[in-house]
Amino acid sequence: MVLQEKDRQKLAKLQKRFKRLSLEDSHTGLYNHRYLMYRIDAEFARAKRFNLPLSVIMMDIDYFKSINDTYGHRFGDLVLRQFAVKLKRILRKVDVIARFGGDEFVIILIGTNFTIAKSIGQKIIEEIGEYKFSNKKYSINLKTSLGLSFYPDNKVHKGMDLIDIADKHLNEAKERGGGRLSWSTHVKESSSEYGRENEQISTLKKKIANLAKRANQSLVESIYALAKTMEFKDYYSAQNVEKSLFYAGEIAKALDFLPREIEIIKHAAILHDLGKIGIRESVLFKKGSLAKAEFEKIKMHPQIGVDILRPVHFLRDVIPWILHHHERWDGKGYPDGLKGEDIPLGSRIIAVTDAYQALASNRAYRKAYRNKKILKILKAESGTKFDPRVVDAFLEILKSEKKK
Repeated sequence: MVLQEKDRQKLAKLQKRFKRLSLEDSHTGLYNHRYLMYRIDAEFARAKRFNLPLSVIMMDIDYFKSINDTYGHRFGDLVLRQFAVKLKRILRKVDVIARFGGDEFVIILIGTNFTIAKSIGQKIIEEIGEYKFSNKKYSINLKTSLGLSFYPDNKVHKGMDLIDIADKHLNEAKERGGGRLSWSTHVKESSSEYGRENEQISTLKKKIANLAKRANQSLVESIYALAKTMEFKDYYSAQNVEKSLFYAGEIAKALDFLPREIEIIKHAAILHDLGKIGIRESVLFKKGSLAKAEFEKIKMHPQIGVDILRPVHFLRDVIPWILHHHERWDGKGYPDGLKGEDIPLGSRIIAVTDAYQALASNRAYRKAYRNKKILKILKAESGTKFDPRVVDAFLEILKSEKKK
């Protein structure tokens, strides 16, 4: 059977389409994992042969699981498609963008050195952070974490090594709280068989540690998704989470917390109002003053939050800070009436950041206060409601933030 010209053209178009589909992620329209594996090796070989720079960015969307769990998978899928479109607009036509899997993406920056790659990474973080991902019902902002690798600075032997190094730095970015770019300008090499054997052991240990960290990260994201459901119960709490996390971390740094303790305070800042899930909307949204019985219900939310989190072993250090974040410096708080230094320092930090965010937000019973009045209130209640040292540290942070 002899094909006519019209049929040959149609067949050629179909073949071209099938070839494109075999290399394309059907959901986002970006290149798929299969194409990425081919292209990274080809670009690395070209960079090595002609002594050209080559950079790789590996990135993912922070707390993406919480989007699926809070708003549903259909909205999560829409966000991924919008994310892919936005990424294409940010990047250059020469850059190769592939979906690595789930909410992870790899970008091959051809002929790009470290300085330019770093600039591109920061641009992605900023522009993604400012963009509204939305449909008719929901509108959200995203944070992204990025890991960067680059040839020839990173001493690698094949293209996949660049992806592995970028993945390692992506994990570092997420461990440091996300919303950032991480990289290293060198990779150590072993010069002996003994050194290589030790390196294999070290690599295996790191991989096992990374698996544990990723498992913990997944669990944190699941719990964070639960915390995000507060958006449907208390809009203030939903808005409160991100800024409370930032301010709590900054105060902890100012008070010389260890890195591990800073991570704990961030978890506590995210989860401190989780127990409000157990409080009725009629109490949370009440416009007038609360009756005594209603206030007693509100006072139960720290304990409810603790009861939810208690089975999660690696969050055990968070529990006292959440339980006591409504204690007062003068001993008139709840649930245990602790006073002064008896209150865990993490709880005292959350008490200040939570109060600041509450005063700065519109509530069912009043409008948000102006910043000047908020500062006046915090100063007035320093030494009675709040730890003076924490208030002073927080005011310094706000002052330096204003100068930027």
